[in-house]
Amino acid sequence: MKDLAENNLIRFKNISRKKDAIYANFKVKGVRGGVNFSASITVDISAAEVHPGDILEKIIEECARIGVKEFRKAEFQFEGLASV
Repeated sequence: MKDLAENNLIRFKNISRKKDAIYANFKVKGVRGGVNFSASITVDISAAEVHPGDILEKIIEECARIGVKEFRKAEFQFEGLASV
């Protein structure tokens, strides 16, 4: 790790509870191909096959693993440029 700006960083933010589920929230910052990016990832803990009674480290680790996997295979497009 020579420079933090050249390395992707996934930081745990918090656990939030909505009516329907409990979510682990992450913030992603990094550089890929000369492009700086920032994103938020929210993972439903039931998708990670963990129980709310599990230890917090296990919940964060499993949710981060799923979030990173899905983020890597995501395809993005510009909202207004699809019709050009």
